[in-house]
Amino acid sequence: MIEPRPCTLSGHGVRLEPLAVEHAAELAAAATDGKLWELWFTSVPRPEQTARYVADALAGQAAGSMLPWVVRDVTDGRIVGSTRYHDIVATIDRVEIGYTWYAASRQRSHVNTACKLLLMTHAFEALGCAVVGLRTDHMNFRSQRAIEALGAQRDGVIRHFQARPDGTPRNTVFYSILAAEWPDVKRHLTRRLGSE
Repeated sequence: MIEPRPCTLSGHGVRLEPLAVEHAAELAAAATDGKLWELWFTSVPRPEQTARYVADALAGQAAGSMLPWVVRDVTDGRIVGSTRYHDIVATIDRVEIGYTWYAASRQRSHVNTACKLLLMTHAFEALGCAVVGLRTDHMNFRSQRAIEALGAQRDGVIRHFQARPDGTPRNTVFYSILAAEWPDVKRHLTRRLGSE
């Protein structure tokens, strides 16, 4: 049975640090890079809501259902986003990677690939996960393309699955990577980072 615990993960120009209350101001600044909260199909907090966003993530960590990180770009030391394990089901060795967002200036860069490689390596090789899941809004086509480019398999869509931040119903697209698929996915991501 997996036991995810706060830890720092580093490599490929990024460092994932356990989320803490003192990160709120830097996260707010990162979200301002592109006004990410204006994307109606994402859950990026407005600057004035960042403290609550952090508190909710840490409450999920205390409950054992989440493990959140901030994403730091090591080239300039800035926090450029956030990500987390969520919907942790320890009894079946499953985590999902989500609540992921990056400052607009870091999108379509090496950052997402590096973060996913670090998170999946930790999930499969340190925690012993049997499966890593990912999900996104069915209207978030950029996110779907990014998840598929990682090598994840599309499992399907659950319609009317949950509410978006604005209260409208969201259809959710689910993806997964099985432990048996991890070696090929890891090879793919490592080569991709080498060419970026």
